[in-house]
Amino acid sequence: MSFTPKNILLCTLGASWAVIPEIMGWLAPQVLDLYAHHPQRTALDALRAQHQLQAPDELWICTTQGAQTQASLAGLHAWWQLLGAPLPLRIWAAAGTDQLASQAECSHIRELILRTTLLASEQVAGGQLVLSLAGGRKTMSADLQTAGSQFGAKAWLHVVSPEPSPPGLFARTADEKAEQPRLMAQALSADLAACITPLIAGTGTRNELLDIVIDGQRIDSTRFALPLANPGQAQAWQLPAQGDTLYRELLQRQTQSSQLMGNFLAQLAQTEHHDNWRSLYRLPPAQIERLRHTPLTPAHADWLTALPKADLHRHLGGCLGLDDQRQVAEHIRRNIAQENRLQLLADVSWLLSEDEWPWDWPARLAALPPQPGDPAGALLRAERCATLLRNASDAQLQHNLYGVTEPRIALKTSVHGFAAFERPGELSGSALLGHPAALAPYAQAIVAQAHAEGLAYLELRGSPQKYRPQDPASFVRDLQTALRNAGAQVQAGKHPNPGAPRIGFVWILDRRTPELLQKAVLSAVDLKALAPDFMLGLDVAGDEAQAITSGLLAAFAPAFEACLPITIHAGEGEAASNIWQAAYHLHADRIGHGLTLADHPLLAARFRDRGICLELCPSSNREVVGFADPADPQTAKLPGYPLRTFMHMGLPLTLCTDNPAISRTTLAAEYLAAARMTEDGLSQWEALTLMRQAYVHAFLPSAERETLIKRVDAQVFALVSEFDQNAIF
Repeated sequence: MSFTPKNILLCTLGASWAVIPEIMGWLAPQVLDLYAHHPQRTALDALRAQHQLQAPDELWICTTQGAQTQASLAGLHAWWQLLGAPLPLRIWAAAGTDQLASQAECSHIRELILRTTLLASEQVAGGQLVLSLAGGRKTMSADLQTAGSQFGAKAWLHVVSPEPSPPGLFARTADEKAEQPRLMAQALSADLAACITPLIAGTGTRNELLDIVIDGQRIDSTRFALPLANPGQAQAWQLPAQGDTLYRELLQRQTQSSQLMGNFLAQLAQTEHHDNWRSLYRLPPAQIERLRHTPLTPAHADWLTALPKADLHRHLGGCLGLDDQRQVAEHIRRNIAQENRLQLLADVSWLLSEDEWPWDWPARLAALPPQPGDPAGALLRAERCATLLRNASDAQLQHNLYGVTEPRIALKTSVHGFAAFERPGELSGSALLGHPAALAPYAQAIVAQAHAEGLAYLELRGSPQKYRPQDPASFVRDLQTALRNAGAQVQAGKHPNPGAPRIGFVWILDRRTPELLQKAVLSAVDLKALAPDFMLGLDVAGDEAQAITSGLLAAFAPAFEACLPITIHAGEGEAASNIWQAAYHLHADRIGHGLTLADHPLLAARFRDRGICLELCPSSNREVVGFADPADPQTAKLPGYPLRTFMHMGLPLTLCTDNPAISRTTLAAEYLAAARMTEDGLSQWEALTLMRQAYVHAFLPSAERETLIKRVDAQVFALVSEFDQNAIF
């Protein structure tokens, strides 16, 4: 059941009803300013504000049915009517009880107090439950305090007064008793008010053992029922034939506390394919269950962004959006001689003058004659692309980079094939990074992007042989320097800024150019020796349909000898046999995409057993291969995303962005996309598990990886706890 948040004041009541206004008058001065003339009024107000106590929305009372109690209730009702019955007054009386002179009577009232507190704890629904220990017999106050320690309470309140009590404050004669409701319905005189001091006796935190489900049974007001008393009418409650079942259940859980918690965690482990963050298992069971059963939705975007995440599959050339690309272009322009700028403008004028650019414009732009001293044309291409970026309108760029490939669904089967997916990146990556002036602003944008997305760890992958063909290793070293200067952590060990993202590089090799591959592998191996903390591993990309030949395997031999970690693009729309080749011939530690792996159960089992991780990129996979996404009706007839299948198979996997600028996404957005596209969605708990998998399979030395995981584990625990306290679920 669900309730609207509200604040409840729950009191026990005996022969003296005046303790109710004494508590109410302090907790809700706007209803009854009983202490207006109290000599310590300022201190009393400060105490209430310090503990952030709110005025109650309802007043609940537990009592007995004896003659003294009935007289007390009569006085209470008279006082309540004088106040104008400002809020619901609900009263429960333990049927047949009087002086609590027997064990049966004490058990009866105790069970009523426990059930009333349980019901109140549910009905506040995010509001405050405050308990008054001032009324009734001492056993009733003790029972209410026990209930608060079990079900939780914002505060336990009490009042103290001198002994013996002063004349006029407490009614003794019939006339005094008749006048007392009027006395307590207004501000007390200074001398009388000074005789009463409200205080906070403690607070109660809900016992986490109550939230463990045992044999399908929960501790809630459905199982331990108590009818909600009608306002203003005392509800007589008869102890059930089974007796004080709630009390006995609480007692049993208390005596079996260690076993219960162990069983809960054991049952949790049986339902999981991968461990979550270690610290999260220290959360109260109720919070764990909330995380496990709360579906991930766009309402959790801030939560996802705030969590420290890792992206294992992000292409350097596909990182930057148009605004950042224009900034890089401006830095390149500043390094172009004034006399060359007009010629560059003329080189791209045929594009600037048209709204619709021909499909082959990137090839035609790259085919323009290079300058002397720039045999590969990398510098001149970068300058031409930078000139185009700076002078084309937003409308021209948006249309010719993105619009011409809409809808961006299953582009691999479109007229232009995979080139349609890559089109938004034509003025980034290789188009700009061939110019030395591009690296500093490019690195600054990447670090700013990492901070904005909440990335604690990032593996960038790129093809340095495309950016600097004559000396690709020098490009990687310069990139490392640029990232360090931009504030990233590019080496193991301490960093001046503890919040700096740890960034490393994965060198992409193209299987389509085996004649160049061996040279690139040797350069990567040499670079690993020179920059072991930054040069993390190798990636193999290119046409998956191309078989892995003996020549390609021979070219990889130096990488195997140097024990370089390897990830391979495989299974992105191609048969599972391509994944098999990557896993067995190239000894992949991770697979980029691997979307068809479920078609080969034996291979999937091998992946699970060897801990080979899949790098899934939901938005990119939808754009390239085509998967159903409820956010886009055009995808309704496309196959379902295989994430849930992989999770059920126990495969190591995590979520990545691939090319965030091309797919116009972030890592947090990828988790939301995965939740939409996945059968039954994703829970917050599952999202946290997937995040941890990224760190577990990072291409870092084990010592650094474990240190990073422990640091991030503590951050995750703090953030999850904070968000839970603020009810961001």
